[in-house]
Amino acid sequence: MWTLQALDVAGQMNSEGDSDYRLPIVLNLNDLINRLKSFRRSKMQRLHLLEAEVNTLCTLARELFLDEPMLLDVPAPVRVVGDIHGQYQDLLKILDQCGYPPQTRYLFLGDYVDRGKNSVETITMLLALRVKFPKHIYLLRGNHESQAVNRVYGFYDECKRRYTVKLWKTFVDCYNCMPVAAIISHRIFCCHGGLSPQLKELNNIKSIARPTEVPDTGLLCDLVWSDPDRYGFGWTPSDRGVSYLYGRDVIERFLQKNDFDLVCRAHQVVEDGYEFFAKRQLVTVFSAPNYCGLYDNAGASMGVDKDLVISFDIQRSESRKVVIKNANVTPIIE
Repeated sequence: MWTLQALDVAGQMNSEGDSDYRLPIVLNLNDLINRLKSFRRSKMQRLHLLEAEVNTLCTLARELFLDEPMLLDVPAPVRVVGDIHGQYQDLLKILDQCGYPPQTRYLFLGDYVDRGKNSVETITMLLALRVKFPKHIYLLRGNHESQAVNRVYGFYDECKRRYTVKLWKTFVDCYNCMPVAAIISHRIFCCHGGLSPQLKELNNIKSIARPTEVPDTGLLCDLVWSDPDRYGFGWTPSDRGVSYLYGRDVIERFLQKNDFDLVCRAHQVVEDGYEFFAKRQLVTVFSAPNYCGLYDNAGASMGVDKDLVISFDIQRSESRKVVIKNANVTPIIE
């Protein structure tokens, strides 16, 4: 059990390992989640949230992040979700379609904010679910969980316009403590961007100190910024101007060394919402359909069942489900 007595918020764990919060003075998690759920049924473009309750939520989530390792162990079954970027209605569609925690366990790969119109609602919902159901939803950090990136791509401006700069700083303090990678059932390595030349062993990730901003170079930078190289091998500077591109040979060595089957990452728009690379040794998952209203892409989330069979639920005009029996088999479209 963990508490935040200064805010008169008491939490206790139920038999599933999730938080069962009594009604606090500052924050009622059940009420907050229900209001966030009801947003899609309203005609409002934005949901009014009290700054005090969001501050309390960030404080609770920050404490929870710091209490867990930088490299998470996540059991299957689990559903993996890529970039959301403030497209809150699309987040709600994923939760409605695949089930809310604790019915479904989730691993989110980062980039919750920036670009979209409802970054505040998006990250608030995810933090609320994380605090309420800590054994059924896990949040990794993306490159947009960064104050430097927020100032350019919209979240800073959204917080300043709707609330205060102080609230934005509270969000920053929270995601400066987020974990950065996860391993699903000892076999699938997950992060936002990808691999790093400084990732010599998995303990390198565990030793990253928090709280921390995303630096311009180094292991943490690469884990949230790097991309697979479609054509080259080894390590080459990224055309993003930060981090690296890594070749299929790098992926293969990483998987063999650590006895993994797959690298799962986000960070790039892909037409069908998911895309395999390097002989199906890596998959990119992107969950924001019609990204920014500029791309005619689908959004996808990846299901991993108890036997590590993976499938993809795709958001597009025609609903499809793609089942992959293993990483070396051609997809079956249903």
